[in-house]
Order: sequence, then C-alpha cells, then structure tokens
Amino acid sequence: MITCIVNPDSWEKLFAALSDPYRRQLLVALLEHNPQDDTDLDPLDIVAETERESTVLQSQLVHDHLPKLDAMEIVNWDRETGEISTGPEWGQVAPVLELIHDHKGELPDGWL
Repeated sequence: MITCIVNPDSWEKLFAALSDPYRRQLLVALLEHNPQDDTDLDPLDIVAETERESTVLQSQLVHDHLPKLDAMEIVNWDRETGEISTGPEWGQVAPVLELIHDHKGELPDGWL
C-alpha cells in the first residue's frame, strides 16, 4: 500500500505536472528506469510520424517539459549531461504515477 500525504498546494503541483501527456509519459518512464537521458530525439519512444514531429518533441522536451518538472523539483535534470532523475518532490507524484502505470491498459487513448 502506498501512503502519501498531499497538502493543498501539492495538488496544484501534481495536476500541473500531469496535465500534459508527454510529461505523464516521461514521469511514468522514470518509474521504470531512473535515471533517463534526453540525448535521444524521442527519449520515451513516442513514435513521431515525421522527422519534423521528432524535432518538435525534442524542442518541447528541452524548452518546456524538463524545465517545468525541474523547477517543480519533481525531477532533477542535468542540462549538460542530459541525465533526468527523480527529484526531491518525486514522492508527491509517485503514487499517482504508479496507479497510471499499473492501469495504463485501462486508460482511454491519449491519457498515456
């Protein structure tokens, strides 16, 4: 059984972190393999239809998703090495991520 105490401010952080499908996938990937690295254009094996889509995903990862999660201290992102690991606030999102991971086959398309 997972126990997590979440204060009201943490709910906002949790929902902000999980509001984007790409961030959800990144965080769930960290459950399975910590640390990750961002050197691959498609680090989470999200299949892009075109090279342009891969470039857009990489740009979003580096300029939006990772800085946001790093600022929330949910992940630690070393911009020089590309290493992505769980941060000090990881425990605030881990229980929800484990639920998502354990039930991903039951979730509607696009949730993960």
